[in-house]
Amino acid sequence: MRTKQAAPSDIDDYIAGFPPEVQEILEKIRSTIRKTVPDAVETISYQIPTFKLNGRYLVYFAGFKNHVSVYPAPGGDDELQEEMAPYRSGKGTVKFPIDKPIPFGLIRKIVKFWVKENLRRAEARAKKKQEVS
Repeated sequence: MRTKQAAPSDIDDYIAGFPPEVQEILEKIRSTIRKTVPDAVETISYQIPTFKLNGRYLVYFAGFKNHVSVYPAPGGDDELQEEMAPYRSGKGTVKFPIDKPIPFGLIRKIVKFWVKENLRRAEARAKKKQEVS
């Protein structure tokens, strides 16, 4: 849970609003995403850290008092669904308790899923644009 009440201006500001133990986890999530998608752009959307790729939202993450979350939870991939199952919270959220080891490998897989999806959608938009032209 953020200790600051004002809307964060950037991801550094967002993370700074948490206790040190949560800051460490959030920084590791940020680093995991950054390493997985070096071309992604950091921003704040819905007052939480967000990464964009090709001008489109890719993945969000957030901290809370007892857990951290990654959004959106991907669908479709059965193996990934099984791995995410213990952490699912609602249709679009993956929630990791902060008192247990955070599965950064799973976070990396979620991000990779969304990178592939982002690129697939970008190609589909480009193809559709060419067809219209």
